[in-house]
Amino acid sequence: MPDFAIVDSHVHLYDPGVLDFPWMKNAPKLQRPYLPDDFRRLTEGVDVDMLVFVEVDVAPDRHLEEARWVAKLAESEPELVRGMVAAIPLEKGEAVRADLEAYAEIGIARGVRRLIERHLDEPGWALQDDFVAAVRLLPEYGFTFDICILHPQLADTIELVRRCPDVDFVIDHIAKPGIRDGLVEPWKSELEEIAGFPNVACKISGVVTEAHHDRWTEAEVIPYIEHTIECFGFDRVMFGGDWPVSELATPYKRWVDVVDKVVAGASEADRRKLYRDNAIAFYRL
Repeated sequence: MPDFAIVDSHVHLYDPGVLDFPWMKNAPKLQRPYLPDDFRRLTEGVDVDMLVFVEVDVAPDRHLEEARWVAKLAESEPELVRGMVAAIPLEKGEAVRADLEAYAEIGIARGVRRLIERHLDEPGWALQDDFVAAVRLLPEYGFTFDICILHPQLADTIELVRRCPDVDFVIDHIAKPGIRDGLVEPWKSELEEIAGFPNVACKISGVVTEAHHDRWTEAEVIPYIEHTIECFGFDRVMFGGDWPVSELATPYKRWVDVVDKVVAGASEADRRKLYRDNAIAFYRL
């Protein structure tokens, strides 16, 4: 366990009584409010002093409502909720400026995410001209882009990054490798390739939920974490809890313990980069 406070780069906060999240019908354990007090309770034993909210795949056209709801929540938790990554419909192309301008009015707005993983059956979806054009707009507003994909989409994502050299990207959940099926390639080589772009970072997050939720082992997931750190180095990785989705597979503390086992031999400076410094710098906390 780190002997300093963690900055969690990937936390979901929500209330299904306020906003609609259709995907939760298939995840009943998650279909209840998860708010800052719940986060504190379920992360007991781990010192987390700051977090970045990441969008929760709210119902279509309610993305700005979600962002404003989180902004109000952050007003009552200013020390904890320090940054936001909102859902923005980048497929709108140039027309998305209206969404970006509205979002930019929120003080803790830091980044944008669009769930590319939802389009697994549409190869090239994130390479459409409108999508690429919208991603290229993000630096104008000071926004980063969270890449949420499944591992078969890495090749397209490499091309997206190549077309957007001025955008700061971070890959969520180490690109969701096929851990439960024991798949390594081409994830392993493609992750190494995308790490070759200096404007791409990666979150050590959401790993155990890609394994069998009820029977994953440390020996199973640790090689994926090790490879990710080898690819990106300690300067471009950041810890993410992916809470409360992570609760489907593990208590929060156990996930921290797994990551800590991987980096136990690293210097304190490198461990601080992973657990704290990189998230602060990337999201300007």
